[in-house]
Amino acid sequence: MTHVVTDNCRQCRYTDCIATCPVACFHANDVRVYIDPDVCIDCGACIPVCPVHAIVEEFDLPDDQQHWVQINATAAKRYPLVRAKLPPLDGADAKRAALGY
Repeated sequence: MTHVVTDNCRQCRYTDCIATCPVACFHANDVRVYIDPDVCIDCGACIPVCPVHAIVEEFDLPDDQQHWVQINATAAKRYPLVRAKLPPLDGADAKRAALGY
């Protein structure tokens, strides 16, 4: 199993997860990050540090969220690898508050 970044990451792109990842499995575009399932070692280090609770273990995804498995796999191949923490996007704190975190 792998870990998956869900829609909570959109328009936030907090990258605390990248700073804790021991294998560099995160890729990013202009609005969010994705996990490459072929590189992720399922260590779980990224889950507790995500300020918007966007990362979950694949087997914990509800049925209506299963599409994120394929989205992460596809997008990770399309977008560049990110190895260092980036600043969050403008409006990230407001979205975090709106999500209740």
